Amino acid sequence: MTQKISHDQKVTLTPSTSSPTTNTERESRAAEVRKLSFWYGETQALKEITLSIAKRKVTALIGPSGCGKSTLLRSFNRMHDLYPGNRYSGEICLFPENHNLIDLDPFMVRLRIGMVFQKPNPFPKSIFENVAAGLRIQGIQNKKLLSDRVEQALRDAALWEEVKDRLSQSAYGLSGGQQQRLCIARALAPQPEILLLDEPTSALDPIATAKVEDLITEIRHRFTVIIVTHNMQQAARISDFTAYMHLGKLIEFAPTGELFTTPQETLTRDYITGRFG
Repeated sequence: MTQKISHDQKVTLTPSTSSPTTNTERESRAAEVRKLSFWYGETQALKEITLSIAKRKVTALIGPSGCGKSTLLRSFNRMHDLYPGNRYSGEICLFPENHNLIDLDPFMVRLRIGMVFQKPNPFPKSIFENVAAGLRIQGIQNKKLLSDRVEQALRDAALWEEVKDRLSQSAYGLSGGQQQRLCIARALAPQPEILLLDEPTSALDPIATAKVEDLITEIRHRFTVIIVTHNMQQAARISDFTAYMHLGKLIEFAPTGELFTTPQETLTRDYITGRFG
């Protein structure tokens, strides 16, 4: 059944009615996509995608431009709800509750799933207030707790030592690479269950890119990360699992080492060997 998007939709949290999931499976997975399709108006961008997202691991989505990887990523925190005429069918189930995110209030979804975009987008506020923004939305007002959580998020983003003496200064005074790490700190501060990264290094120089990759490697054991990247070398370096997509379909999904060394599908093999893309 197709689910139309409603901007003021508020649905009671009810478990998915799909096939049951064992306790062991729930403990090892952060989420599961089940026959997810998505349309921009009349154009179908995703075609019955099914895959599991491992908890506290990095999953990379790769494929040529227009293959649907960013569309899939943005479905996880309901970014498509910001535009009229879009619609879903299928499920994205968040564990351990096994709730279908497509049926939940988008605001509540975004409190649980953070996102960082291709280009840094700091708020026109101080460095401190950028990181504290999500915490204030959660209702945290205690100054000591805010300060501690902001510091921890900046440390997680490998930015604390660079900004600790200028937290009250504008975030716009940071370099591009620092701004992107600030955006990652802002996304990490509310302690999301899943962190979405949409080509987070495509606008950065090699040194800034290396720093972002290092911090992803550092946080991978505490946060579940899904990253869209055009850079296959980057996917190979930092991800535990990789999904290859083509024309809105999931072609192959496997542990990263296996997918890059022994792909099972011809389309995957042709893409990673540079025959197209």
